[in-house]
Amino acid sequence: MALEPKEIYEKLQAAFPDISVEFDEAVPCIIVEPMKWKTVALFLRDADDLKFDSLMCLSGVDNGDGNLVSVCHLDSLAHRHKLTVKCVVPADDPKVESVEQVWRTADWHEREAYDLIGIEYVGHRDLRRILMPYDWTGHPLCKDYEVPEFYNGIKVPY
Repeated sequence: MALEPKEIYEKLQAAFPDISVEFDEAVPCIIVEPMKWKTVALFLRDADDLKFDSLMCLSGVDNGDGNLVSVCHLDSLAHRHKLTVKCVVPADDPKVESVEQVWRTADWHEREAYDLIGIEYVGHRDLRRILMPYDWTGHPLCKDYEVPEFYNGIKVPY
């Protein structure tokens, strides 16, 4: 039977009393402590009544308030419930624990969020740019990003 996000939140609170886990009623999602995300992710994947076996999407967002957010959408094929998990980090130290070893699909998703937003996924086995050139400066989806006029002597069209 599918569980509602609030019910999943209550299970996480009970399982992890020492980890900061919050529930956002406005957009039903769970907010997890960034450097404890992998521990919570393993529980979400492995608990018999949860079985979140599919990471559908992982994105990075610049809120424009000095924080970056790693947003992860999970699905349980066995139980037919879905969950959104967020990790909020300061833009000046954007570190989130990697889950690419929990769900292999997170590999390229985390690399894209790293490349375009600048979130560093700690523990990722191959965290490097995936869309921008390896020597590109900055992260193009950040609100304070300024497109350079030239790249390697070539005018950047804009």
